[in-house]
Amino acid sequence: MLDQMTLFPVADDVLFAPGGRVVIRTYGVASVGEEPRAVSYRTWVTGLREQPRYWRWGHFEDARHGHRKVLEWLTGRGPQPGVIAA
Repeated sequence: MLDQMTLFPVADDVLFAPGGRVVIRTYGVASVGEEPRAVSYRTWVTGLREQPRYWRWGHFEDARHGHRKVLEWLTGRGPQPGVIAA
């Protein structure tokens, strides 16, 4: 499946917490071979005690801003971002 997708990196961050390492990755995803290619943006957070979480964004700028909001939430400087996917 991944061989049929193109990933476009937007931002990557790693936080070190007492419970371990938390990785935050934001990237765009597009299917190979479709014209025009629709890109969907996602932010994945792994390393939390709960299940991995992810957010979906509609556009590149939303993804950049959303990535910063997720970092603020994880470091205690802001509320949890509202556009979350299960």
